[in-house]
Amino acid sequence: MARSDKKRVLKEQGTLNQRSNKVKEPMFQSSSFFDPDDLVQVKYEMVRQVIQDGKSISESSKAFGMSRPTLYQAKAALEREGVLGLAPRKTGPKNRHKLTAEVMTFIEEQVGLDSAIDLAKLAERVEKKFTITVSQRSISRALAAKKKTRRAPD
Repeated sequence: MARSDKKRVLKEQGTLNQRSNKVKEPMFQSSSFFDPDDLVQVKYEMVRQVIQDGKSISESSKAFGMSRPTLYQAKAALEREGVLGLAPRKTGPKNRHKLTAEVMTFIEEQVGLDSAIDLAKLAERVEKKFTITVSQRSISRALAAKKKTRRAPD
């Protein structure tokens, strides 16, 4: 796989090391196998050197361009979950916790009654009916996602 293709794939997966230029570990500088752009590989080797080779936390974190807390977190994740624990995770809510099916039905009804209704007015109506505050952007995204699923071919 070409270097640019691998970088693209790593970015898509969320495992591209944004600080690859900080990796000073010699094996990552002189080997085609070790890739400083591969965040999971960098974290694994950093932790491995501490556990297996007895390198100090400070020395290893510095050589791999990471902070000491990052090394401690990576070590704990590796012990708890294995290699997959080293992959970054998306943070924040995993679903639309305010825009429930009931709220979305209400929003769609409002749009059906007045297709020119603006997002601010929709947010205001949602707040009045359900006593929750929902951002205009959240409503916009939810409506766009609904539209997208309707267009998807079977």
